[in-house]
This record gives sequence, C-alpha cells and structure tokens, in this order.
Amino acid sequence: MAVGVFDSGLGGLTVLDAVARRLPDVPFVYFGDNAHAPYGIRDAEDVYRLTTDAVSRLFDAGCDLAILACNTASAAALRRMQESWVPKDKRVLGVFVPLIEALTERQWGDNSPPREVAVKHVALFATPATVSSRAFQRELAFRAIGVDVEAQPCGGLVDAIEAGDEMLAEALVRSHVEALKRRMPHPEAAILGCTHYPLLQDVFQEALGAGVKVYSQANLVAESLADYLGRHPEMQGPGAEAMFLTTGDPGFVSDKATQFLRRRIEFRAA
Repeated sequence: MAVGVFDSGLGGLTVLDAVARRLPDVPFVYFGDNAHAPYGIRDAEDVYRLTTDAVSRLFDAGCDLAILACNTASAAALRRMQESWVPKDKRVLGVFVPLIEALTERQWGDNSPPREVAVKHVALFATPATVSSRAFQRELAFRAIGVDVEAQPCGGLVDAIEAGDEMLAEALVRSHVEALKRRMPHPEAAILGCTHYPLLQDVFQEALGAGVKVYSQANLVAESLADYLGRHPEMQGPGAEAMFLTTGDPGFVSDKATQFLRRRIEFRAA
C-alpha cells in the first residue's frame, strides 16, 4: 500500500532510503521535480504551485499519504496545503516536526504546551527560502520556549551536491559554518535543514566541532513515519507499485541518483 515521498531533486533520496529500510513492506513512490530544482531560491508562491502539482501526481499514483522530504516545500507550502488544499481523505506531512520533536526530546505526537528544554542555542543550516520562511522557528515555538535559533542560508550548496562537486560542497559548508559562528560562536546543536545536507554531515560536524550535536532528518523522519502509520494504518494508499518519477530527463536523473545512493535507481517520466 503505497506512500509518496516528494523532493525538488535528489536530496529526498536520503529520506527515501531511511524510510524504505525502516518499512521494507511499504511500496514508496518517489517524485523528484528535477526540472524545476532547486526550490531554495524560488519564492513561496512558486514553491506552493510546484509542490501541489507534484503531490497531485503522487495521489494519482495511489498514495493517500505524501511526505514532503523537501525542507523548502515543508517551509513554504505545507501549512497552506494542509489548511486549504489537501483532500479530506489524504494527508501531507513535512520533515520539520520529527526533527523538532527530537531536539526538544518530545514523544511523537506530543502536543502539550511549549516548555523549557535543555538546548538553548541552535544553529540552523538551510536553503535561503527555508531560512526566510522562518517555518522552523515557528514550529519550534509550538513546542519549546527560550531557544535561540541562528539561521544560516547555505546558498550554492544544493547545486554543488547535485553536480557532484565534492570539493566545492565541502568548501561551502566550512564557509557557511564560519559565517554562522561569527554570529553564534558556541551553538549547542545544529540542524541540517535540507535533505541534501546529510551527505556532508561529517564535514558539518568537523567544522562545528565535537561539542555540537548535529541533527539530520532521514532516520528521524523514518521513525516518525513508522509511528504515524502504526497509529493511522488507513493512510496507506491503494497503490501497490514502488516507482521513481521525475520531471527531468529520466536517464540523466537515474544516473545521478545511482551515484547519490550508490545503487542502481531507475526513474521514469512523471
């Protein structure tokens, strides 16, 4: 019974890999909007339009539940989609909440009032669109008080990762960490707020220092999804086929995805 996973490009494959390992009996339909990537430099209206188009395609593929593995889409489009667009018999979930629940040491689904938490100084690394949306800070405020968040827009990093330019990507990580630490010299925790960034988690950790706990999303989202489906088994849709869909060139995207995950991935045209 299929579940959809959406990303603007290849970064969501890190989430797909984790959820597929955690839920091996669930067929996942992955949609990459590679023709319009990256989303991180687009305005909110553009991101909303592209995201609703993509999720509609996942619904057509037999998914009643779609995960926005794209942080930019989660930041710029998710709340509006949930309030006015998603059909009553469908669900669309984002990737911020599992991360914030882990950061604030809450159980999944805990909707009690915000409270003091151990971590007081948090660094957020994300795309420019995610940073400007302030969606992470908004969601965090629902669960915790007294947390100082310093956000660093990581311009160019997604492009470098998707192009396979490791030297440039690592140099950009160090530059962005240095820029953030000039404003917040001693963060206690760091959030990798883009699904591409876990591929460079070791570089972030080295640049930040051993005393900073680095949170990335893939495994947290996988555990949260398993918990959600355990509580809402009816949200597994009627689709039975796992597939990879792209708005880009299927052959080119397949080759890039294979390099990305180090196993053969075959995309088809969306």
